Amino acid sequence: MRPPAPQGVITRGTTGINRLRRSDRWLVHNDRVRSVLCAAQDPLVVDLGYGASPVTTLELAERLRTVRADVRVVGLEIDPGRVVQGQDGVTFARGGFELAGLRPVLVRAFNVLRQYPEESVEAAWARLRSGLAPSGLIVDGTCDEIGRRCSWILLDTDGPVSLTLAWDPFAVERPSDIAERLPKALIHRNIPGEQVHELLAAADRAWASAAAVAPFGPRVRWRSALELLYSAGVPVTLYRRRMRDNVLTVPWDAVAPNLRRDPR
Repeated sequence: MRPPAPQGVITRGTTGINRLRRSDRWLVHNDRVRSVLCAAQDPLVVDLGYGASPVTTLELAERLRTVRADVRVVGLEIDPGRVVQGQDGVTFARGGFELAGLRPVLVRAFNVLRQYPEESVEAAWARLRSGLAPSGLIVDGTCDEIGRRCSWILLDTDGPVSLTLAWDPFAVERPSDIAERLPKALIHRNIPGEQVHELLAAADRAWASAAAVAPFGPRVRWRSALELLYSAGVPVTLYRRRMRDNVLTVPWDAVAPNLRRDPR
């Protein structure tokens, strides 16, 4: 059977070594992602839109193998000129939002939808979700050129689940600096009256309130700020393990856009 025609448009393809390390670290420690991978009869993962170089796909495979050694990773690119030969147990093929007819349990789509208009997001999400295996997950994310500032939305077959922001503790002055790298579904919503704007403002206030522990380093300060947010009723995830990155995760309903409001 001929694979379905690729759906989407060719993007810039910018990539780089270790650019997606923060999201990869989150994936390998996230309980839901780990459960889905470990329970899958076929642990197939698709890295959608890996860009001009397959390096981040190869890194993803290496890191996910610490969760399940037999994970199968396929990198998909809509630009046929970017499709490379398989290497290190990873295969590459042409494909877009239709996922080349594959049925993965996990899809990573980083810096793909950022280059689309906001009104295209829902349709792209729906197409990706329709191609998932049962209980499958999607990570739709954005980051800067060297991965210091990242954000991503976790989705399942029903829709968005959560938003995560992650950043280099030593390269970001305050949490709201991540606003420029919000996913396409939210980047135009960082305005008064939108929940994501309120979250970032609350995170900045908590960060300022935690200044007393700044001498112990930005990681300690951020853990204190997270606890302040939690105490104030913000539904943040409190991570038990020690983190290299400063990470903020909230349920999607805490940041979902006000669809009655036109951000433009």
